Amino acid sequence: MIRYALACGVGHDFEGWFGSSGDFDDQSVRGLVSCPMCGSAEVRKQIMAPAVFTTKGREGPASGPSREMMMEMASRVRRHVEENFDDVGDAFAREARAIHEGRSEERGIYGEATPEEVKALVEDGVPVAPLPQTPPDRQDLN
Repeated sequence: MIRYALACGVGHDFEGWFGSSGDFDDQSVRGLVSCPMCGSAEVRKQIMAPAVFTTKGREGPASGPSREMMMEMASRVRRHVEENFDDVGDAFAREARAIHEGRSEERGIYGEATPEEVKALVEDGVPVAPLPQTPPDRQDLN
C-alpha cells in the first residue's frame, strides 16, 4: 500500500491509500478518486516525505500509521457510519442522486452500488466514498 497526500481543486487536503504508485493515476483517469469533503474529482497529489525505515526496523520521523492502527481506524469509521447513517441497501445510487438533486431528505446514507453506478454518480458530481471493509473480528473494536 502507498499513502498519498492529496488535495482537490477547491483546496481541501486529505489522504488516499492505493495498492501501487500507478493505481492513483489509473483510478483518477477513470473518475474514481474524489474529495471526501466536496466530491470534486479534480484531485492532485501533494509533495510528501516518504516513510523511512532505520537499521533497527523502525520508521523514522516521517512514519505513518501502522497496519494495525489503519485497521482499527477503518473499523471505527465503518461502525460510525453503520450506527449513524441510513442503510438504503441496493437503492444507494438512486437515493444518493435524489439527495444530491434535492428530491429526498438530506442525510447520511450507505448501501451498495455497482462500479457503473458509482462512476455515473462521480461523473455527475454526487459525492460518494467507499465504506472501509474490515474483517468480521475487527468490526467490534472500540
